[in-house]
Amino acid sequence: MANTEPAARTRDDRTGAGRTRTVMADVAAQAGVSSMTVSRVINGNAPVRADTRERVLAAMEALDYQPNTAARALATGRSRRLGVVAHKEALYGPTSTMHAIEETARQAGYTVAVVTAEALDVEGIRDAADQLRRQTVDGLVIMTPHSAAVAGAEALAVDLPVVTVHGHTEREGASVTIDQRAGARRATELLLSIGHRTVWHLAGPQDWFEARDRAEAWRDVLAARDLDIPAMPVGNWTARSGYELGRELLADHADVTAVFVANDQMALGLYRAAHEAGISVPRDLSIVGFDDVPEAAYYPPPLTTVRQDFAQVGRWSMQLLLDAVGNDEPATRHRVVDADVVLRDSTARPS
Repeated sequence: MANTEPAARTRDDRTGAGRTRTVMADVAAQAGVSSMTVSRVINGNAPVRADTRERVLAAMEALDYQPNTAARALATGRSRRLGVVAHKEALYGPTSTMHAIEETARQAGYTVAVVTAEALDVEGIRDAADQLRRQTVDGLVIMTPHSAAVAGAEALAVDLPVVTVHGHTEREGASVTIDQRAGARRATELLLSIGHRTVWHLAGPQDWFEARDRAEAWRDVLAARDLDIPAMPVGNWTARSGYELGRELLADHADVTAVFVANDQMALGLYRAAHEAGISVPRDLSIVGFDDVPEAAYYPPPLTTVRQDFAQVGRWSMQLLLDAVGNDEPATRHRVVDADVVLRDSTARPS
């Protein structure tokens, strides 16, 4: 029987980095058997003497050889299972994207296995991907919302199609992201267009690409108009951080009339800070958020925000992966989803 086992990832003991090489021959040499015998042990498709099997298994463990069970499934028929590496933060965007991924896969006749990485870094993503490979998945979607996650995805050496989501389009391979800069630019320009002399920004954590892109676009709009760029408080996506930063901002700067907030949860915190300070929204303070969470339309007053089409992100990421799986080739396309402002009642001309 021909050897269908492809290249597998091994660990470089000096660096801990993942690398790709064909190691079945190394296993065979260490065990003192043929590559065909190694293949028989891995695939279980022919009898092997017990002592020979033990030698092969010991060699595999010594070399940290991880056979790709997905490749064996492809040799006889795909598993019809796809894997997603997600992160622990239960944020609106990733959760909405996940729902669309699962629905798109279901409609195509696939199931989805999800593994939550303990940390979205090199080791966390590698461990999560290894768990999914052992479940015989045909391809991977990896959530890469911040720099550590992208580093983890780039260091990952797997012989499966991979699509990254919520990261950036500069890496090799396939990805789907939302045009964060366009959304932030439109939010800032809206506030300036209705008469505010400048716009403050409550930013998200700057190791997240989305937060960084929004902050840079805000800064670029002000710089292009030769406006003063205020200091930029940085939060952590939570309403609590928006509240705490908002209290400090409104107490220290009586001239603040417009704030672009990195997400709707932080904007909710700013609402409370303004209310406690006796500042009316939008009469005294205009606020624009980002995400358009379902509750945004029911904030008091309804929140002007930037809508992100997370469902489209999920559909496109899964479609890229399904195309790559169906063509037996790596996924390489990049898709960018637009983001636009939803105008509600939290913005007005300055009084």
